[in-house]
Amino acid sequence: MRYLSASSAGTHAVIGGQIHPFAAQVIEKFGGDSSSFSAQQFSPAISLDADLILTMTRAHRDEVLNVSPRELHKTFTLFEAARLVAEFNAGNVADLATLRPQLALDERSDVNDPIGRGPEIFSTVGQQIADLLPPILELCRRSAASVAE
Repeated sequence: MRYLSASSAGTHAVIGGQIHPFAAQVIEKFGGDSSSFSAQQFSPAISLDADLILTMTRAHRDEVLNVSPRELHKTFTLFEAARLVAEFNAGNVADLATLRPQLALDERSDVNDPIGRGPEIFSTVGQQIADLLPPILELCRRSAASVAE
């Protein structure tokens, strides 16, 4: 059986840095545990290990692709991946890449960076991420199930 695991890496991370207290509050509000968080810098090794790379913004996606240009087929903004699953019926990560041209450039949105803002903005961003994740998690669940068969 294959399990879903997720990790976080920044394009400008302060390696070993602690999570922002407002971000930790939001994670805990959604039932998560941020106690073992330690910032890490995105690297080619991380991209090679990943089945799917999700970024919050197009600029982050472009920075990921500058580091790992051969990973375009599995690198998407959170909005892109969610829309491709929910609206275009992507069934797996390969479908995401195939369906990417269906998204018009002006339709691609970013998740706003809450750093430097108050707890209410962190909460709003956290809710936005939580709203976008279900179709992506379902895609990952289906992909893991098909690999296990």
